[in-house]
Amino acid sequence: MGYSVSRKFHKEDEDVTEDLEKLQNLLLALGRRSSLRDPIASMCEQLQFTPPQVHAILWLGQDGPLTMGELARRLGVTEKTVTGVVDRLERQGHLLRERSATDRRVVHCRLTEDGQSTWERLNRVVVHGMHQFLGILDVGDRKALFRILEKLVKRMSAPATPTPRERAG
Repeated sequence: MGYSVSRKFHKEDEDVTEDLEKLQNLLLALGRRSSLRDPIASMCEQLQFTPPQVHAILWLGQDGPLTMGELARRLGVTEKTVTGVVDRLERQGHLLRERSATDRRVVHCRLTEDGQSTWERLNRVVVHGMHQFLGILDVGDRKALFRILEKLVKRMSAPATPTPRERAG
């Protein structure tokens, strides 16, 4: 369940609530100055792909073959929805499905040669967008950004620990 800023929180959540409001306000301020649109959104339009199709190609190009379940998880969609995404990309010649040799129930998706070429094009757009974004920041700010993102990755990778409220029951 998502949180809204107006939701009542316990004392331990008050600082996060204030920070959430600050983050929202800063993102809105950035959005008023420059589009915060996904840097590959224009490529979706040019290539006539949906965002999930583009993100599927990006994940498969970056990490190689993935199971349908893993691809669905990374796209934030259901397995039923990812089937439609994969069906369209397969029809267009961008990817192939392959059954696992050890477990025939498991289906892996991998890019075709055309899919690999599309990934290279998309990846260039993403790299260019990140270069422009990072170019706005000085070296110290970039290091601070990386430190924060590394902390987020580490903490999100760790097993979930119950909050004091959850422990209290």
